[in-house]
Amino acid sequence: MTPRPTPDPGEGAPRPPRRTTPGATAPRTPKPRAAKAEGAKAKAKPAQAGKSAQTGKSGKAGKAGSPAPLPGHDVRPARPLGGEERARLLAGTHHEPHGVLGAHPVPAPESPGRGVRFRVLRPYAKAVTVLADGIRAQLLDEGDGLFGGVLELADVPPYRLRVTYDDNEITVDDPYRFLPALGDLDLHLIGEGRHEELWKALGAEPMTHQGVTGTRFTVWAPNALGVRVVGDFNYWDGTGCPMRSLGGTGVWELFLPGIGEGELYKFQITRPDGSHTMRADPMARRTEVPPANASIVAAAHHEWKDAAWMAARAERPVHEAPFSVYEVHLASWRPGLTYRQLAAQLPAYVSDLGFTHVELMPVAEHPYGGSWGYQVTGFYAPTARLGGPDDFRFLVDALHRAGIGVLVDWVPAHFPRDDWALAEFDGRPLYEHEDPLKSAHPDWGTLEFDFGRTEVRNFLVANASYWCEEFHIDGLRVDAVASMLYLDYSREEGQWVPNEHGGRENLDAVAFLQEMNATVYRRNPGVITIAEESTAWDGVTRATHHIGPGGFGGLGFGLKWNMGWMHDSLGYVSKEPVHRKYHHHEMTFSMVYAYSENYVLPISHDEVVHGKRSLVGRMPGDWWQQRATHRAYLGFMWAHPGKQLLFMGQEFAQGAEWSEAHGPDWWLLDPSYGAEADHRGVRDLVRDLNTHYRAEPALWERDTAPEGFAWVAGDAAEDNVFAFLRHDAAGNPLLAVSHFSPVVRQGYRIGVPDDVPAWTEVLNTDAEAYGGSGIRHPEPLKPEPVPLHGRPASIRLTLPPLATVWFRPA
Repeated sequence: MTPRPTPDPGEGAPRPPRRTTPGATAPRTPKPRAAKAEGAKAKAKPAQAGKSAQTGKSGKAGKAGSPAPLPGHDVRPARPLGGEERARLLAGTHHEPHGVLGAHPVPAPESPGRGVRFRVLRPYAKAVTVLADGIRAQLLDEGDGLFGGVLELADVPPYRLRVTYDDNEITVDDPYRFLPALGDLDLHLIGEGRHEELWKALGAEPMTHQGVTGTRFTVWAPNALGVRVVGDFNYWDGTGCPMRSLGGTGVWELFLPGIGEGELYKFQITRPDGSHTMRADPMARRTEVPPANASIVAAAHHEWKDAAWMAARAERPVHEAPFSVYEVHLASWRPGLTYRQLAAQLPAYVSDLGFTHVELMPVAEHPYGGSWGYQVTGFYAPTARLGGPDDFRFLVDALHRAGIGVLVDWVPAHFPRDDWALAEFDGRPLYEHEDPLKSAHPDWGTLEFDFGRTEVRNFLVANASYWCEEFHIDGLRVDAVASMLYLDYSREEGQWVPNEHGGRENLDAVAFLQEMNATVYRRNPGVITIAEESTAWDGVTRATHHIGPGGFGGLGFGLKWNMGWMHDSLGYVSKEPVHRKYHHHEMTFSMVYAYSENYVLPISHDEVVHGKRSLVGRMPGDWWQQRATHRAYLGFMWAHPGKQLLFMGQEFAQGAEWSEAHGPDWWLLDPSYGAEADHRGVRDLVRDLNTHYRAEPALWERDTAPEGFAWVAGDAAEDNVFAFLRHDAAGNPLLAVSHFSPVVRQGYRIGVPDDVPAWTEVLNTDAEAYGGSGIRHPEPLKPEPVPLHGRPASIRLTLPPLATVWFRPA
């Protein structure tokens, strides 16, 4: 008889097609064809004709080495499935399909003697035959794609299935003859929310299981009535691929023989109300290129060559080491380049400029490029826009071999509402909080994670370790920490619920951040975590076990972005020089709290977009004065306590704001451009800043110790002058003097220690090579016994206009 297709329960629609429509929950419907099944891929790909879509093996039945059959092995009818169980199986709501499908010994009275019951669900098949050693038995058609029967066998033999369709015949392994491919320990750790290598337990994992190669599919969906795997291998019809529920963990599992790397897949979830939703895998290691959104079976094959870097990175604490960061948006740094093409250019460029690290804006998969990666749907997959996961590994490897550390922006605060991703993943709030007052992010229209749910916290903590361990990432810059810490963040009264103590602190988020930091540091020596936190929360970079005055342990971050310094200092330099004396405190206030946390001074992407103008564009005056102030500001920044970060394009004074569509204006450095020397001069300064910075331990060795800094002239508001000393661990000083007026000041005295016989100029942002006026100090400056600024001696300088000058002992 000709098999009849079974409609997708709850939708009453035609069969799903081979591929998903980008961004859609349900795929488009193909033209009607002859009966298809998992094996029908053989027809779709003529080169594989006669092979199984799941196994890729020929139609020959392998020798199974099974026990000898009992005399007489005709197929007898199996006991019919009960109506309810049959309905649940066909509707995709059966929690234990392996108990119904596959091969099982049957006792009397179902079998007069010993026997084995076989039952197979193969929609659109014409016939199914069991193949084993010495056995070839065609099962009986039970309707709706079910085939079954009892064979007179002593034990369940190793077997395969010959599946016949109207237009082809294939031989496959039966997915329902395999034991669970996920162990009890994994399930226990998942249930406790303590599986630190969650990516090895959930998702799509190519493996050899019970001697057969295939892919284990696992997904956490505790509210689902049922879950089925769909993909190209079954024409996006999951009827024949229901998953089993593993105990009370909420995890569903299915091992599909013959499915390997490169296969597209999703999970078809039956919601509590009986409706269906097609979802990408939250743990997918690879995805389609957006706007397509299917997950892809993947495994790592990259052979790392950065062993020397990985072994050495933990030798010196980051706080006591040079740390100068170049922030990059990979997709627009050189638009059109892949990960591997970037590996041929980015390491050399960053190394030439002397930066110690790059910070990559989010590389995890995101559907909307205009979000710059800050609205993530694929937390375990590098964006496919630039290549595959191994291609990204290749880029990181290249940076490490060039001596460059790699930081990535990580976004655990929220996720978008796309109906094929995490939002109400299994029909109810799962990754987000069930209370809308706690789940809806008021600023970005996204959903906040439920940090109080152990499995969700595990998903994120493991994700942090995943990037460090699988991609050798050296640090995570955690985005939007402030939005996580406060229940009333961007919310008005009545829009938030206080915590159990009546306060505004999100205690669940605090516990999550502490656990994440503790886990990452324990598992990955030498890695640094950095918080983008814009408030005065106490103890962001304090150890988690040290209780602060507010009663909280530290959050455990290694560094924190100094948003206050950024805001105040940019406010100062954007003023006309004549008005700067009224804002002098904006450049000095940062030293009031400089040692309350371990800071990074960030001039990031956020400061050069949305009408804020580029860094040089903020500076007042004509083009010469703008560039001079830009250079003086960078010199001040590199000398100030704290590590530093500079966004791409600002290293050569790009005049336009950044755009993710076209990236930096590299044409400004084209020798044929008339003002090329102006921009190249600024870039040369950045190179020299980093060179001298690395060579001067006074600028980084005691960044987090008050003993490493001392004001010389912090109150010279009328002159727009700032002078201070930095000291290394041995007490050796470096003197930095910044002058933010467009005039030359002759014979300007600066107080200095009397134990330094002479001072020599190390760096001057007014050098002609950088585009300045060339007012230098070519000879060492000897202190004179003229007390000033509370010091017993002083030196006489000629202060260049709008410049920063560094001196060290001659």
